[in-house]
Amino acid sequence: MYVVMRSRMEVRLARQREELAGLKAALNVHKEHLDGTVRGAEESARSKALEELLADLRVEERHYTREHKALFMTRKSIVRQERIYFRNIPLSNWVEQEMPVEEGADIDKLAKTMAIFDAALLLTEPEGLQKTAKRLLR
Repeated sequence: MYVVMRSRMEVRLARQREELAGLKAALNVHKEHLDGTVRGAEESARSKALEELLADLRVEERHYTREHKALFMTRKSIVRQERIYFRNIPLSNWVEQEMPVEEGADIDKLAKTMAIFDAALLLTEPEGLQKTAKRLLR
């Protein structure tokens, strides 16, 4: 009688251990799935925050022509100034570039080619946002 009862208890214990192992495996699979979902949500939140930051960045620019008179010669040059803004806060001082201009040259086109802070950098695809941010912060 003792041996029969003991063997029944061992069978029950083996079934419970098997059931417990199955539940542990299911729990581990669920935990891994949940970890992946949390990681995906964190990455999504980070990229959205970076997109919002870059959406608030803008470049203010202005340009004008400057003339240098020396005796009988007059040299004309174009001066382009740029600075970066975050909302309404300037992040940089005015960055100035000066380039000599030939007579009859298109000043607006020349001013665009002199850009230091390219506004197109701020409007990139989400995959390139981190590279763009690093280039802007240099």
